[in-house]
Amino acid sequence: MAGHSKWANIKRQKARVDAVRGKVFAKMSREIIVAARQGGDPAGNFQLRTAIDKAKAAGVPNDNIDRAIAKGSGNLSADNSFEAIRYEGYGPGGVAILIEALTDNRNRTAADLRAAFSKSNGNLGETGCVGWMFEQKGVVTIIHPGDEETLLEAAMEAGAETYELTTVLGRRDEEIPAAELFCAPADLETFDTSLKAQGLTVQQAELRWLPSNTLVVDDPDQARLLVKLMDALEDLDDVQSVTANFDMAEELMDAIAA
Repeated sequence: MAGHSKWANIKRQKARVDAVRGKVFAKMSREIIVAARQGGDPAGNFQLRTAIDKAKAAGVPNDNIDRAIAKGSGNLSADNSFEAIRYEGYGPGGVAILIEALTDNRNRTAADLRAAFSKSNGNLGETGCVGWMFEQKGVVTIIHPGDEETLLEAAMEAGAETYELTTVLGRRDEEIPAAELFCAPADLETFDTSLKAQGLTVQQAELRWLPSNTLVVDDPDQARLLVKLMDALEDLDDVQSVTANFDMAEELMDAIAA
């Protein structure tokens, strides 16, 4: 999980300082719209609550969140034909990549993904080609987790399978100590509720795909192509999340970023 979390943390940092923050807001709003179809009251709709928490963690303004809820619940005129689709493919060096999208045009999304893959020596595959290499987990992100022993006790009481210490970016782009706690997907709502009841500060709860094994990338040329591909995929409007089964040394990642 370390490699994925490292990459996920870099993505969060990139999203916060990215000049095209509006694109991030649009993706979060789309997720809220889809969740609000099941009911516009967050108290009775866990999917909507988690989408709102995720949006707030990314700095989405409350007005944007409220408009998205209204659109999803039918209180505002909007194109509400988005559907969730999972795509799979291979990056340079055979790295497995899993993509979750919300789209109103499957043909457009597939064409955009295929073009992004081909420009980085990868290819969009058939459904199931790499999905077996990933496992879905519920993930709750805690900020300011405090003493690790206390965190472990709370995690065990809530039913965590494992946890990992990390950092997230605050509203002023400062690093904040955090922890990610993992559980079975079906247990996410009760897991989230239990952690909050124990006084922990939950930043967000989500379902996430995690690789069952990782490929170490140490070739600089392959690494550059891979990072270029990940960035290109995440920049697509229809793409909500991208997960890959690679890991690379922080020094190499820093060198590419520079």
